[in-house]
Amino acid sequence: MRVTTAFNRVLKLPGAWVDQVSFTDVGIVIGLRRRTRLLTCPCGWRTRSRYDSSRRRWRHLDFGACKVFLEADVYRIDCGACLRVRTEQVPWARPNARHTSDFEDLVAWLAQRMDKTAVSRLLRCSWEAVDHIVTRVVAEHIDDNRLNDLFRIGVDEISYRRGRRFLTIVADHDTGRVVWVGKDRSQKAFEEFFDALGERTAAVEAITLDGSSIFKSVAEQRIPRARICLDPFHVIGWANEVVESTYRAEAPHFPIGDRQGRPSRREWRRARYAVRAGAERLDERHQTILNGLRRHSYRLWRAWELKEQLRDFYRIIDPADARAYLNQWCTAALRSRIPAYHTLVGRIRKHFDAIASAVELGLSNSRLEGINAKIRLIQRRGYGFRDLDALTAMIYLCLGGITITLPTDPRPGA
Repeated sequence: MRVTTAFNRVLKLPGAWVDQVSFTDVGIVIGLRRRTRLLTCPCGWRTRSRYDSSRRRWRHLDFGACKVFLEADVYRIDCGACLRVRTEQVPWARPNARHTSDFEDLVAWLAQRMDKTAVSRLLRCSWEAVDHIVTRVVAEHIDDNRLNDLFRIGVDEISYRRGRRFLTIVADHDTGRVVWVGKDRSQKAFEEFFDALGERTAAVEAITLDGSSIFKSVAEQRIPRARICLDPFHVIGWANEVVESTYRAEAPHFPIGDRQGRPSRREWRRARYAVRAGAERLDERHQTILNGLRRHSYRLWRAWELKEQLRDFYRIIDPADARAYLNQWCTAALRSRIPAYHTLVGRIRKHFDAIASAVELGLSNSRLEGINAKIRLIQRRGYGFRDLDALTAMIYLCLGGITITLPTDPRPGA
């Protein structure tokens, strides 16, 4: 069997066959010849006419310990669609790339699972090459179609650098994919998402967000028919703040259990845990502490009880009874005569529809919080990102639902 025939069977390159093989000091250099005379512009326009040509080399997948390079003549063409002279597109590489598509797909697949420095060492290429490849692969896979069929979305922000530098993350609740990354935490950044969404905003049925007024005002204006759902985590956080303020006011004045006099620091910590933790996490010792609080510090015990009743609103209340239960809870909180709860009731009534909708639709920002945790992992894995575009590309690559087909995967018709 001839050497060129063997390499043709091994490589199976689209649109070309092996013309010559050279073993050099840098590795194996494989010369290619085209199968057709039609030349293709990166925009897809095809022609036979051409200008001058140049010899170009692409890095391919290694053969064992040997680097492999592909060489072929590349022509410039006068594109009738672009109305300018452009370099033709070859079928085995992406536009303006110096690596083959198979090599870049392998780099992108590894970048989803490890840091770029490890990828560059494994594949014997530069760190900058890995960074450019990730950007190029993401640009090919991320298109406007990702914004189709968005019915239930969530929005949240995440800090990516010191100095209050934030990103705005929009995700699809149904698929769990990140569909938009805004390079700021502002109304303008969120409005850019709706500008890209266009007429598809009419299909959005619900949106989850936190208590920030930045995103809520934009959502009310751009998707007035969608139901806004306030994240339960933030509502319970408000109640915990009330319990904490009440504890600080009452702590020096109450005895714990059967002990009289000033409690020890350990006993204070136990009491603080008892009023802050969920009822399902308390043991008999903590129940004894709560019973003591009910007898000697009723206001603190009542603050804890109202907090647990608000947690029950999200855990065991029938969604059909959500609004009635929340109204009853607000009335009970006002009757408690705890000033901090009066303030909390005002906040809850301000966001009443959003809080009730979260229970009725069963939505929260927990999926967005999980996405933020994964973004933190991407940042730690890369030891931080100086370039915001590089971080955005990695978010789309790892969390945007991009599926990379490896060169070793079976291909259609193979």
